[in-house]
Amino acid sequence: MALRLDDGANDRPRRSLGTAALEFGLTIPFLLMFLLAVAELGFAMYETMQVYAAVEAGALYASKNGFDSAGISAAVVNATGTAGVSATPAPSQFCGCPQTTGVATVSCTATCTGGTAPGQYIRIGAALPHTGILPAFALPVPDTLTAQTIVRLK
Repeated sequence: MALRLDDGANDRPRRSLGTAALEFGLTIPFLLMFLLAVAELGFAMYETMQVYAAVEAGALYASKNGFDSAGISAAVVNATGTAGVSATPAPSQFCGCPQTTGVATVSCTATCTGGTAPGQYIRIGAALPHTGILPAFALPVPDTLTAQTIVRLK
């Protein structure tokens, strides 16, 4: 009977079994943080789309019915199934002149560039408070999601 010396070469697969578990244990926290960040940003983007849809509904209401602060506010609040959407700030009517950077608020008796009369506009806004999945998870998502639009009546 021959005596055989074992140099441990056959034990390598058994010794490396724990390496995969160790690597998994070290990477799982990073994977979970990444998953939470993606979920948080996804929810924030969905809520932002809801706020923009609410403002759009208010603008459509104003285009069809004219300035009716209560009606516009109701259209904004009831536009989506998302609870917590508010018409903030309240719809406001103003006279303005179109410019390259937006609409400049002017007196209704003023004259715009080119000698035209100012138009009548409505400013509509919506807001939705945002609560994160994990409040301590520091992502650059605002506490309140807002949207605003301006509609010209005439």
